[in-house]
This record gives sequence, structure tokens and C-alpha cells, in this order.
Amino acid sequence: MMTVDHGDGATADDRCGGGHLTIAGEPAGEVALVDAGSTAGEPTSDRKRYEERVAAVTALVEAGRIAELADELVRLERDQLGYDFWGYGRLGEVVYRTLKEMPAPSRVELATRLLSRPDQEAELVDGMVVIITDEVSDSWTPEAAGLLLARAAHREVYCHGRLTWIVKCWLDAGNDLAPEVLATLRRTAVAGWRFETTLPSLVAQHEFPLLNVGEPWADRILAEDLDEHWTALLRHALTASSSKPSARWERTGRALLDRIGPETARVRITDWLTLVGRPRPMIADNSGVHWVDPYNASALRGLIWLLGFLPARPDTTRFLGGLVETALLKMPGVGPRHPATATSAIAALSRLDGTDALGQLARLAMKVTHKPTLKVLNRTLDAKAKALGLSRAEVEELAVPSYGLTEVGRRVEIVGDATAELTVTGGKAVLSWRNAKGTMVKAPPASVRREHPEKLAELRGAVKDITKMLSAQAERLDHMFLAQRVWPYETWRERYLDHPLVGALARRLIWLVDDVPYGYADGSLRGVTDTQAHPAAGATVRLWHPIGRDVTEVLAWRSWLERHRITQPFKQAHREVYLLTAAEETTGDYSNRFAAHVLRQHQFHALATARGWSNELRMAVDGDFPPAIRELPGWGMRAEFWTDVDFDDAEFADSGAYLRVRTDQVRFYPPHAQQNHGGYAAWLYSDPGRVGPLRLDQVPPLVFSEVMRDIDLFVGVASVGNDPTWQDGGPDGRFHGYWTSYGFGELSVTARTRHDVLSRLLPRLAVADRCSLDDRFLHVRGELRTYKIHLGSGNILMSPNDQYLCIVPKQEPGPGTGEVFLPFEGDGVLSVILSKAMMLARDTTITDPTITGQIRP
Repeated sequence: MMTVDHGDGATADDRCGGGHLTIAGEPAGEVALVDAGSTAGEPTSDRKRYEERVAAVTALVEAGRIAELADELVRLERDQLGYDFWGYGRLGEVVYRTLKEMPAPSRVELATRLLSRPDQEAELVDGMVVIITDEVSDSWTPEAAGLLLARAAHREVYCHGRLTWIVKCWLDAGNDLAPEVLATLRRTAVAGWRFETTLPSLVAQHEFPLLNVGEPWADRILAEDLDEHWTALLRHALTASSSKPSARWERTGRALLDRIGPETARVRITDWLTLVGRPRPMIADNSGVHWVDPYNASALRGLIWLLGFLPARPDTTRFLGGLVETALLKMPGVGPRHPATATSAIAALSRLDGTDALGQLARLAMKVTHKPTLKVLNRTLDAKAKALGLSRAEVEELAVPSYGLTEVGRRVEIVGDATAELTVTGGKAVLSWRNAKGTMVKAPPASVRREHPEKLAELRGAVKDITKMLSAQAERLDHMFLAQRVWPYETWRERYLDHPLVGALARRLIWLVDDVPYGYADGSLRGVTDTQAHPAAGATVRLWHPIGRDVTEVLAWRSWLERHRITQPFKQAHREVYLLTAAEETTGDYSNRFAAHVLRQHQFHALATARGWSNELRMAVDGDFPPAIRELPGWGMRAEFWTDVDFDDAEFADSGAYLRVRTDQVRFYPPHAQQNHGGYAAWLYSDPGRVGPLRLDQVPPLVFSEVMRDIDLFVGVASVGNDPTWQDGGPDGRFHGYWTSYGFGELSVTARTRHDVLSRLLPRLAVADRCSLDDRFLHVRGELRTYKIHLGSGNILMSPNDQYLCIVPKQEPGPGTGEVFLPFEGDGVLSVILSKAMMLARDTTITDPTITGQIRP
């Protein structure tokens, strides 16, 4: 009989409630477990089963039966019986101590047995091998080392406490490191695993392959036959370990590029880097995969920098700008893919001359939401402005390329015997072709594809660039209402009205010339009565905003846009105006207008960042939840939108971020006021001397209106109330009341604007005789049912008894809405409502079974 000591003063005797664990048999016989404290058929607790397994492991160790011990350890891991013994893995403390007391050669033999097991047991085996062979250094055999390194291959890192000794054992036996094994060792060395202090120097002795295998772009490079100049260039790229190239690094890089030839280098490097970000199929443990191999990251950074030393070309700037966006795309549970790659591409763009590169930087500054990268972009643009002796706003205006447009929104070019016409239509660029006979054709003629592939590629690239830039410039113009920019008339015409690209947006807006509003129609600036403008010498121009303007003027301009069939790039004439309510006058220094809504947090965060707000995702580990903030330096204040989490609704993303937040107050503060904190930690920051919020009646009406408009947007887009799939109230039905009140309740300011637009559009619709409006709904009479579409959420009720009709809209508006004139772009809900109305008016033609199953009796 044997008693097992657990190291804490208790024995197996104590832990099993007085029973004895009897181990029978000699070393050559069977190991039997006899529980003296239980009877046949009595269930055994996990704790008791664990004690029995501990005894079995101890017996096998003492008997030296390594093969059976390996089997027992795998079973123990699979059963997870020792999981509660934190700090020693699932093996548990007692098993760990027992194995650790084995002689080093026996532990290596046991590891060899475990490493020889089938690959499907790798997850169970790898952790045990690390524990079993902890502190074993010079007892490794080449067989064991080879098996362990084979396990290490295709993994992100392999953190074994004695990995250096294992590698030495393998190499001393005359073996080589396979490229995939060397790749794992390099990544482990870069990761700085604390027990592998000598691994970096050991790995550094292996120069080839120059890059880690397993990434498509790196594999492409390794597969090519590089001469001495290219090899030298790649070696130099591998030394790009700092945040930006030093003067010495740049001199060496430029010299190497000159030896190869700038154009040859540009084509080949760009060809390599177009593969950046493709999946890394060699990596087995996907939970730890990085978007870029950490070892290859320096070479990638260096190659990107080198592109910045070459002559500027539109395709190079386009590629670098696209690389920034691609590198910042988010991976679930990780965040942006690889911000370092984005920063490297920004550094390269900053070194390229010309408006194309500057335009890419300005465009990215409007699009990027990742804060550290945005800071780099802002610093870069500020430095450019300082070097040019201009303001940041002027640099952004001058940075917009023309992309070869020879007039506003149009470029015509002869390509061989064909004619290409690039036109700006709405918010995108369109490329059309005419053949040698002048006939319009759907695709580039074969002669163009065959004889002018570079020109065709350049035109297609210009289409992509223009479409992206139009979106960025529309956002910049939309943000100008609070900037209150004023231009001399001639400067404004050059940078806006007559600019080949920006003019396509500016000519669809209303401008104040010496405080008189004008729009552009029929080739000239015209007033609301279509009289031509004749500005005086020294006239100034600024963007028109409806706040503070007479109602008759606003309505007249809406009619003018409809008369001239002008679709504005964003709401201007139809822009919502938010004035102080009686409730806000009563509360004085805060607004509850948008309180008590439930928002999808990630969608709200993305919208807030895009609109220039600073916001932090609320995480489960956080003790405070500071509000979303919009800095208003030109007005000497900041706006705060308070949100909090509902701990009864504790649902999280894989990253630990709450899925939803609840909205609260809106406040305005002087810029020097202390930061507010919400949630549990708010009381930690209490200070009787804190600067209080501004009274709402002290906030300029334009500022108040634009801030409240942003928040209305956040609620209108991110609220769970406009999600048609939440008709059951979401998790456990807890949001049913909110979903119903939001989805079918009173209209917001935005929804009321939608109501006004629809009242003017309905008479022109093909289904006008089947549609009517009331305060909150668009009523549609079909053949099968009558439907009510809520103008705020787009949710639908149908007769009889206001039965809910669930239609999940597509990402893009359905067919039919394109023929309806809309006076502004950007209201997706309005497009969805129109699309649903046209479909439901002809409900007998609907074939989608998810809809017909609801509407047919």
C-alpha cells in the first residue's frame, strides 16, 4: 500500500474521504486501481477520479513504464481532470511534480513517445512536452529534437523553455533546419520569449532563406532568381527596423535602386507587394496568426520605403494608398491587421512629390479611423503644410489631383482607333467606350486591350481613384459647415467650382457669395430665381447652411434643386436643423433628447469616428466609460455624448467589447474642462473644483444643430430598433418594448425630413395611386394586403391587425429606386423605404419565399 503526498500536508487518504488507494502488481504486471472507500456502482466525483489518476501516473513513473505513462497522460489531458490546478496546465500540480522528479533522460524519452503520437493529438501533446521537459538541457536526443521541431513547423511561435538546446542537438547531429522550422524559430526569437535568450543569436547564423517561407509575397521573392544587386537590396530591406528611414538608410537604399534601375525596381517591388496580406496557409495554430509574419515585417517595411524613393507615378501612389487601407482592415478579436504596414506606406507617400501623393494622404486623413495611424497622417500633412507655408485646410484643397480630367467631371481620350470617355456621375466615375465607327460599346474594343494595355490599366486605375476621392471630398465638404471657411471669389472658383474633380461636387451645392445664395445650373452661377450672379470685385464665398435662413428661402432652394434635377452629394438644402426644445431650456446644461436608446456598439463607434468624434469601445475589463467627444477648437468648446453599458445585457464580442451600449446625455464643455469618466470609476475622479458644462443657450445654434445631427445619425443607424430581425425583442426578449417604441414610434428630425421629401416625391412615382402618407407611415396598397412603412426605421406593419412583416434589406437599394429622383445622396433608409414601397405595391409578383410566406393568407 502506498500513500501519495500532495505537497500541501494532505494525502490521498485525506482527499478521498478516508479511502485508501491500493496499487497492486509488480513492474511487469498490470496497474490496478482499487478505491477502498467506494462501493460498486457508486458514482465517482471528478476530484476523486483525479486522485486515482494521480496514483496511476505515480505508479507508472516508479515502474519506469514510459509507453504506458504516455498513454495515461494523454487520457488525463483529454479528460481535463486536472484543469482546476491553475499554473501547471491540465496535468495538475501533483502530476507535474511527479514528472519533474524523473531523471532527465527518462523525461526526454517520455517526450519522444508523446511527440510520436498522431497529429490530431498535437494540441494535447505540445503543452505536456513543454512541462515534462522543463529545465532539461543536455539530455536531448536527435530523434526527440527532430520530432519536436517537426511539431514546431507551421506554427506562429513555439515557446519551449529549452528550444535553443533542442536546436543545437539537432544541428550537432549533422542535420539542417527545414525552411518552415527556421521560420518558426525566427518568429519565436522576434517575439522575445523570455526563456530563449540565446535563440536570436543562434537563429542569426542562418541567413538563408533571406525571408521566412509561408507568406505568398515572400514565397514569390524566394522563388525568383535574384542577382547580387537584388539580393543586396533585399538584405538592406531586412534592416528596416526603425519607425522611419534614417538618412544613412535612405542613401544606401537609393544607391541600390540606381544600380537596378528605378523603373525596373518599381515594377518588380510592386508586383511582389501586391500579394501582401494573402492568407498564410502554412500556419497551423490559427489563433495566433498575424497578418504579416513578424520576422518578414522588417523586409516589408523596407520594400515599402524603397517605393517612396522612386519617381512618383499615379499607380504607385494608388498602390500605397490602397495598402494603408488594406492594412487597417479589422480582424475579428484582433483589430487592425497590421498598423505598422500602414505607417510604412504613409512614410513612402510622404516622400513622393506631386499632388497625387498629397491627395492620397489627404484622402486617407478623411477615411482612416485607427487613432495611432490617423495621428501619423495628421502629423505628415501638418509637416507638408508647414513646408509649403500654407494652412492645413489650404493643403487639403490644393492636394486634390485632377486625374487627367480636362473639364469638370469629364475626360475624353483617343486610345488607338477607339475613344474613351471618363465621366463623373453622382458619387462615382464611369468609363465608357466608342469604337472606330463612333458607336458606343459596353467594353473596351479588342484593339485597345491588345495594343494599349498600359493605357487601359491607367484609365481603370483613374476610375477607382476618382471614385474614392469623390467620397473623401464629399466628407470634407460636409465637415466645412463647422469650419466656417471663407474664400476670395477667384480662389474659390479655382479650387472648387472649376476644379476638374471637386467641381463635380461643388456645382451641386449652394454657396453664399457676399451672403447671397447661389447654385450652379446651365453653365453659370444662378440665384433662386435663376438670375445669373455678377459678383463684385473682392467678393467672398462660404458654404450655405439652412440654420438662421428664412424658411421661405430654404423651401425655395429645395424647389430649385428639384426643378434643375440636381442631387446634392449630402443634405444641404434638406439638412436637418436642431433648435433648443423647451425640455432642454429647462435642463439648462444638458440634453436628454437622445437618451435611453440601445445602440450596436461597434456600429456606433465606427460612425462616431467617421464623423470626427473621439470614442473608446466599452470593454468588459474597463472600470470607466468616458463619453464620445467631438473637439470644436474653432468654437472654443467640446461636445460630449454620454453612453453606458447595461450590465443586465452583458453580451460581448470575442475581443471582450460589449455588443451594445445605452445612450445618455449630451453636454458641451470649455476645451480646458477636465475629462469626464463614466461607469464604476466616475467617483474616483470627483473634484469639487471641476469646470461645469456650458449652458445650452450659450452654444452657437450652428454648433448645437450640427452636433445633435451627428447624434441623431448615430441613433438612427446603430439603434437595435431599426433591425427588422429583432421583432422578438433580441436576447431573452428584453428589448421588445424599446424595439416596438422605436420601430413604430414618433419620428425623429431626420425622419421628418424624410417625410417632407416623400410628400414631394410620391406624385411622381409609378405606384403613386397606391401610396399615401400620414404622420409616421407611408401606406402602400397591394393586391394581397395593405402595408404601413415606418418613416423612421423602415419597419413594416400589414393588414389585418398590424401584423409585422420582416423584410431584411439588401446592402444596396433594390431595383427601381434608381429611376426616382432624390434631391440628396446618403440617406439609405429613404432608398430602402422607396424600394419596399415599389415592391409591395405589386405584391402578387413577389417570388421571395421569405416574404411570400408572410404576406399570402
